[in-house]
Parts: sequence; C-alpha cells; structure tokens
Amino acid sequence: MVQLRELVEYVDGLLDSASFQDGCPNGLQVEGRAEVRRLVSGVSACQALLERAGELEADALLVHHGYFWRGESPVITGVKRARIARLLHSGISLLAWHLPLDAHPELGNNARLARVLDLRPQGRFGGEPPLGMVGVPDAPVSAPRFAQHIASRLGREPLQICAGPERIARVAWCSGAAHGYLEEAAGMGVDAYITGEVSEPAVHVARECGIHLFAAGHHATERYGVEALGGHLARRFGLEHEFVDIDNPV
Repeated sequence: MVQLRELVEYVDGLLDSASFQDGCPNGLQVEGRAEVRRLVSGVSACQALLERAGELEADALLVHHGYFWRGESPVITGVKRARIARLLHSGISLLAWHLPLDAHPELGNNARLARVLDLRPQGRFGGEPPLGMVGVPDAPVSAPRFAQHIASRLGREPLQICAGPERIARVAWCSGAAHGYLEEAAGMGVDAYITGEVSEPAVHVARECGIHLFAAGHHATERYGVEALGGHLARRFGLEHEFVDIDNPV
C-alpha cells in the first residue's frame, strides 16, 4: 500500500516530468482514494478501461493517454462528463504520464518497443528531452521481412512505405503519432523509421528522403511503457497490479 500523493511524487521524479513541455497535465488528473493498494494500467482512459478498472476494484488507474489536452474545450459534458463521473463515483484516481513515459530510457514506450522488436538502441533524437531512439536490428534485414517481424511482435500489420535500401541495417523509432520526426530521423542516416500513425505528408517525406516507413499502430506501439511502469510500481510499493489492453486498431 502507498499514499496516493507519495506514488505521484515518486513517478514524477522517476520520469523527470518537470523537464517536459507537454500537451496535457502529467501526474494526478482526477483524485480518488488517498491510499492505493490495487493499481490497474492501460494505454488510454476510455470508458471501457474505466469500467474494467471498477470491476477490478482498482484504487488508481495508470494510463499514457489521459484527459485535459491543450486546445480542447474545458466544458465537462458528453463523453468527458461520463468518464469523469465514473471515476468520481468509484473513487478511482486517474494518473497519466504522456511524453515523460515515451522518453524514459528503461520503462518508456520507446525503450520497451526496442525490446519487443529486438532493436539495440545506440542513440536518441526527437525533441528536448529526446523521445525517440535510433539503433540496429540483430542483423541487416529486407523491408518485407522486417514488416513481417513487426507484425508478428505487435500483432498488427504495419502500413509500409518502401522507399529505402534493399537491406535495413539502421533504424529509428518513436512510438505514437511521431511522423513529425521523420525527416530528422532520415538525417541521421537510418534506413527505416518506425512510428505508430502517420499523416499524408509523411509518405512523401519518406520517399523523398529515401527511407522505409513503417506505421505500426499508435496503440500497438504504446502498450509496453505503461505496463512496465505499472509493474515497477507494484514491485516497489507492494501493490496489486493488472494491465488491461483495450483493443484499438489505430
């Protein structure tokens, strides 16, 4: 068991939250019970995840995608009202860490994605502090074989733009919707770039930079950091923890 405030302060320090300029508040977003014994984690704080957390009698819900994004309406109506009402009614605290969780060198989404895809990190890029990673696979591989590898590990066929060399020997990756770092990644001499989802212009950038582009799914590339963080907290504070994966094909 741990006090809620102690838990939040610990994660803020662990992930160095204060160093990030983010589009949402990191840390405690909705306050519930003062003590945490049972923790549920998941990627996005959708209604289905809230309901499952309630069924599991969670004291706190840990997510990567929470609420109160920059530029959205502050009015508590509709979907937002229903979600927040569910949290308040059940006494479940909502904890969310976005960019700090992408960036952490051990528990972060990109560090964990490297493990899942058998990539060996050799450097960082993308923002300040940097979010993405650059590294190498176990051995140079063809683009079709690499796409098959991604699909088998993530359980999702990636969107693939074949515009690079015959063999992929150096890779950059940044989970989520990180197509904006594509040109920066290409400038580091990589053969391929992996992210979650892409915009229309990214296809042209990949072709013009001469690298392979793999869009492996926003949700699929960001399942691993929040699960790893939840497990870490469970071990450190003696909590019960369960990761709940709500299917999302995007």
